[in-house]
Amino acid sequence: MIDTHCHLDVPRFDADREEVLSRAWAAGLTAMVVPAIGPDSWEPLLEWPKRDARVQVGLGIHPQIVPHLDPADDDAHLAKLDELLGRGVAIAVGECGLDGPSEAGAPMERQLRIFDAHMKLAVKHDLPLLVHCYRAHPHLIRYLKEHPIPPAGLLMHSYSGSADLTPKYVKYGCHFSLAGPVSFLEARRPIEALKVIPVDRLMAETDAPDQAPHPHRGTRNEPAHLPLVIDAMERALGRPLKAALLANTLRFFKTMQAPSPHRGEGLG
Repeated sequence: MIDTHCHLDVPRFDADREEVLSRAWAAGLTAMVVPAIGPDSWEPLLEWPKRDARVQVGLGIHPQIVPHLDPADDDAHLAKLDELLGRGVAIAVGECGLDGPSEAGAPMERQLRIFDAHMKLAVKHDLPLLVHCYRAHPHLIRYLKEHPIPPAGLLMHSYSGSADLTPKYVKYGCHFSLAGPVSFLEARRPIEALKVIPVDRLMAETDAPDQAPHPHRGTRNEPAHLPLVIDAMERALGRPLKAALLANTLRFFKTMQAPSPHRGEGLG
């Protein structure tokens, strides 16, 4: 199993990060993707895969971080992002995207401008894009009508769209990753969306430390909880998914190697 999205670099893991990693490997994970949320984390994140190839990283600017960044620095941040992606360590561009609640501090026009820059960097560096979209789906759909996704792919992280909206993203070529909400006892919307997502476009994540799955809801999430997300997806679809999710993830993150059958502790 591979956790396609977890923020293991954030301060909430400072006290026990190594223990969290140990629990993840013990739970059967073979790799995880840690996407950056802002410029301060980019260079430290690039050091992580050098220490442990099971932890791969993405570089980007999360839309919820944008209100806290000076608009005058946007071009400089994006230029730095371009430079760091050019080092060939990151396996994806992101987390980036659009966030409705953040509009008060970062107008949608600015969010779209930064998102468009991430799209262009994904094309330039031939990397997939990891996209956050929360309460901003109409803006993203309008954008995708006019802009093809990067050739390396676009992943709708912690997908929150409805079953009616999902076919539009499918038409544009998007992939989808589901997180803890699919396991909630009252889950309806994520399950309805899951049922119309092509299985070959499907992945799973924890989005740790947020969105802990049932029965851990309300506590700090961690990658070791990924099996609970996958179990919930399998129950909803009535079929096994682990092999398909692994194959989809390795195909999408093309620079990520399959886990060695002889060494459970690492990649390739």
